[in-house]
Amino acid sequence: MPNFVAGVTVPVAEITEDNEHLLRTGYTARKPTELPVLGRWFPKGRVPEVEAAYLDLILYSREQIRKENAATGIKTLDTDAPWGIISVKAQMEPYETPMQPITVMRNSMISEGGSGVDIDRDAYMRSVKYWESRATIA
Repeated sequence: MPNFVAGVTVPVAEITEDNEHLLRTGYTARKPTELPVLGRWFPKGRVPEVEAAYLDLILYSREQIRKENAATGIKTLDTDAPWGIISVKAQMEPYETPMQPITVMRNSMISEGGSGVDIDRDAYMRSVKYWESRATIA
């Protein structure tokens, strides 16, 4: 959907010859219950950030949220809502951008905070193609 929130920036930048020396690597976890994995990023403030043109809302069904919460020991809220917003991605593209390859892998491991979905090789390779020339800004 078009971005309707002023000031929301895209947390991703293209890797160029001019900025690749700014890249950092390290082990990070998305939340305390997950295992840290190797990642790369640009430190916030070191590369230009642009205002998002689009917001991509990531929804999970109530059943999927309950399944993941049970696998990770998180108490599920008592709600009849059929869907839950689990993420809002700020981006420039008018289509769903691929998640990072490590996220595809993590998502296959429900006991480690993923959704328990098998890895789709073609989707994984599209993710690699998209992310090999980009890095997050954090």
